[in-house]
Amino acid sequence: MPAFEYKALNANGNKEHGLLEGDSERQIRQQLRDQGWLPLEVIAVKEKAAQDFNTFGGFFQRGHRLSAATLTLITRQLATLIAAGTPVESALQSVARQSTQRASSRVLLAVRAKVLEGHELATGLGEFPQTFSQLYRATVFAGEQAGKLDQVLERLSDYLEARNRVQQKTSLALIYPIVLSVVAIGVVMALLTYVVPTVVQVFESTGQQLPPLTRGLIASSEFIRSYGLFLLLLLGAIFLAIKILLKNPLWQMRWHLFQLRIPLVSGLIKGVESARFTRTMSILLGSGVPALEALNIVKQVIHNRAMIEAVDITGQRVKEGASIGQSLANTGLFPPLTLELIRNGEVSGQLPEMMERAAINQEQEIETKTAMALGFFEPLLILAMGGVVLVIVLAILMPIFEMNQLVK
Repeated sequence: MPAFEYKALNANGNKEHGLLEGDSERQIRQQLRDQGWLPLEVIAVKEKAAQDFNTFGGFFQRGHRLSAATLTLITRQLATLIAAGTPVESALQSVARQSTQRASSRVLLAVRAKVLEGHELATGLGEFPQTFSQLYRATVFAGEQAGKLDQVLERLSDYLEARNRVQQKTSLALIYPIVLSVVAIGVVMALLTYVVPTVVQVFESTGQQLPPLTRGLIASSEFIRSYGLFLLLLLGAIFLAIKILLKNPLWQMRWHLFQLRIPLVSGLIKGVESARFTRTMSILLGSGVPALEALNIVKQVIHNRAMIEAVDITGQRVKEGASIGQSLANTGLFPPLTLELIRNGEVSGQLPEMMERAAINQEQEIETKTAMALGFFEPLLILAMGGVVLVIVLAILMPIFEMNQLVK
């Protein structure tokens, strides 16, 4: 039964909106009239999504994309209900009614409508690719085919929670350095723009020869006051040009290859991408997705184009009969420990478990490296800020010392 979103006026003339299920738009309008409401707009959920996308060009409108936390919660609730023996369509309806977000209710009811038409759950999820990724849909499809949908949804919710946890830890760890950097730049700019010119006027009125450091500070202050806005616009234009340039696959590949040649950055990127690869492969293979299909899907969660190409080459070699571990080793882009765990998994027939162990190992290593890098960066930033302020103070004090010597 399709879901419809409505807007109507109640008996008091106030606007009401919500979601109702019915066979047609006409039936929904009749339901609203039976309540004494005046229907203003009734539109199918799928049509509403397309209308929103077309109105905003798909750029500013999020459409029906749900937050990571909401998607995780929905998946966990569906897994619990289906494991308890609840039919899929009833589970979708229950979760939709329980949700406090209109977007999630709208999506779930639309998916339920497809299920009631006789389609599989994965097909219904395919109506909303922005919400349910190919990884999500392929895993659900494999679970349906194997008759283990509840177990697959449980694994999916665990995977989503682990991914969200890593992202939140990274975001929280970066907040302090970012705030500190912004404050440091703001303080220095304020000193050069407002404080230095006021103090320097005193020295210029004396007519004495100023020290080189003071003259350099004055020149820097005058440049920022005269061309600061232009410089800011220029930096913005350069940033935008680089962003547009990196949309070109060729330049993007060159940039990603360059990142993999930077000593410290290279190890971090390889670790992050390897963790994404192994974590995703673990959930896919554990859910019954064939290895070749899993390798094709996993490319969507990797960001570095060089490593995407490495996975693509690995898929071609596996198709020819080679092992996953050896094919990945030939690319030279994956950590040795990860490769060793993958090889052991292939030999022992426990590849999903070894992939998960490799993912856990990589995530812990990334967390440790990130903490160490931030622990080194924060005092370094403080020292750099202190050094700049010291130079400004010295540039101001040096003429004062010279004046005192002249007086003596």
